[in-house]
Amino acid sequence: MAQKKLKWYKLFENWEEAKKQVPLNSLKKVRIGSKTICLAHTKEGFFVVDNECTHMRASLTAGRLNDFNEVICPWHDYRFCLKTGEEKSGKNARPLLTHKLEKTTDGIKLGVYEDEKPSEKDEFSY
Repeated sequence: MAQKKLKWYKLFENWEEAKKQVPLNSLKKVRIGSKTICLAHTKEGFFVVDNECTHMRASLTAGRLNDFNEVICPWHDYRFCLKTGEEKSGKNARPLLTHKLEKTTDGIKLGVYEDEKPSEKDEFSY
């Protein structure tokens, strides 16, 4: 099996800038080429997931965070774990893709797998 390759994008100069642009308990939409991601800042840190709900593709940055480190879709209240992307509301949607965020010598960078594609709708979604 071929190893997935990460492509890195600089988002912030440092953690202070990241915290200023994405305050605690907030979500921010970030566009990387044709891909849109959801950057979340919770008490457990920063997390990055795809911005589209896997149910009906609603923008998760229009949603909200809860105390369980989950992002909640604004349309149908699907809940997704920010650490794993797993759908936690029991409604059987596919998980979100998660992405890497790392501090480097140049600043805070986002790692996106180049060959990842959005999940297809599952048989139970409409």
